[in-house]
Amino acid sequence: MGQRLVERRLRETTARLRALREELAIVEEQLAHLSDDADDKALRSLVSETPGSAVEYREASLHRDAMVRHRHSVEASISELLIKQDQLLDKIGH
Repeated sequence: MGQRLVERRLRETTARLRALREELAIVEEQLAHLSDDADDKALRSLVSETPGSAVEYREASLHRDAMVRHRHSVEASISELLIKQDQLLDKIGH
């Protein structure tokens, strides 16, 4: 692979990593909010013992769980890109 192509791919990978890290920070903030919301609704569900509050808790819990899955996906993408970045840096070094 040509040096210029490797350097271009390295720049693209670095930019994608930066974007994913920013996205991860946002996801972490949203997850904290969703977790707090689910915890509040769980407590309300226990106290009020109404079907409506149980449904609200279940929905909040599902939203939180979806955000956890998204966070894991973003973290996996970051890990993959870090490996790719290391491989590209190795190619430049040789």
